[in-house]
Amino acid sequence: MAFSRLDIRRRNRGEQTLVTLAGDIGPATTPLLRAALEQCLLDGVTMIDIDLTTVGSCDARGLDVLLSASRRAGRVHASLRLHHPCAQITRLLAVTGSAALLLAAPVSPVPTAAPGDLMSTATGAPEDPAHRPDQPVLKDAIRLRRLTRWQAEDMREDIADLAAESVAGTPGEAYHDRGDFLRRLAVTAHRPGFALLVAETTVLVGCAFGFPVGPDGSGRLGFDGTLQEAIQRLTSRARFVVLTQVVAHPHAQHRDIARRLQQRLLTDLHSSLGVTLLHPADQAGQAAFSSWGWQNMGEVVGLPGPVAPCVLSLPVEGQSPARR
Repeated sequence: MAFSRLDIRRRNRGEQTLVTLAGDIGPATTPLLRAALEQCLLDGVTMIDIDLTTVGSCDARGLDVLLSASRRAGRVHASLRLHHPCAQITRLLAVTGSAALLLAAPVSPVPTAAPGDLMSTATGAPEDPAHRPDQPVLKDAIRLRRLTRWQAEDMREDIADLAAESVAGTPGEAYHDRGDFLRRLAVTAHRPGFALLVAETTVLVGCAFGFPVGPDGSGRLGFDGTLQEAIQRLTSRARFVVLTQVVAHPHAQHRDIARRLQQRLLTDLHSSLGVTLLHPADQAGQAAFSSWGWQNMGEVVGLPGPVAPCVLSLPVEGQSPARR
């Protein structure tokens, strides 16, 4: 069973306050959000800044809470502004016509809340205060965020759109069918240890997903076993992560996204080696992976499929891909 959780931290600065949210805004957490915003107005706050950097999703009920709080703030000559929404919330605001009412103009960055802030509330299962795999990482206005299986399912069409856009009009388009992509995502999502990362600005600009293969016996049969034996022969390593897909928006501004996604995924899955399979005729795909630091290990026979795929490997930065 998945727990819904929302952490709320408040930092006052005179009649202004910064409310930092972390988690998901949904049925189980909207009462907390409503109470926190009502308390801000009761305390005489005239400007409420809500930092959504670490919010993964918001449903229609959560949006109603934000709109209602904004209307109440207006009646007492106060204001409420949202900052740094994820792609899903940005779409929700656009579809409902709420962006102009709630989004702040892109001015100076909103400061982050300190550990000793005034208020902290949460609902759901307790979590390790150390780094969580789903904790977003911000750099250069791009955030990396790990999705759960149900979040991946909710965003599957958007991810497929990005995958199609990333190869549109290129020679590699013939080897990246949308339906095949969705099937790979669905199959990989049911693998033990499945992990999916997305990169976002105000829209989705990259993703990477995969699963670990290890020496514990779980990957000794069928496809995994054949692949594991081949990788062990080539690299002397029996544990690695199969990166089923790495996708990045083709814009030059986002050229470093794929590298950051794949390295973060390997780190999250505690692996020093990534492996991916490509069609041997997909020269464009091989060139892209090569530009991200991957090494082509050649074709591997014995794997399911009409052709022997090329196996590419990627070590964690600073490590050699082979130890022979």
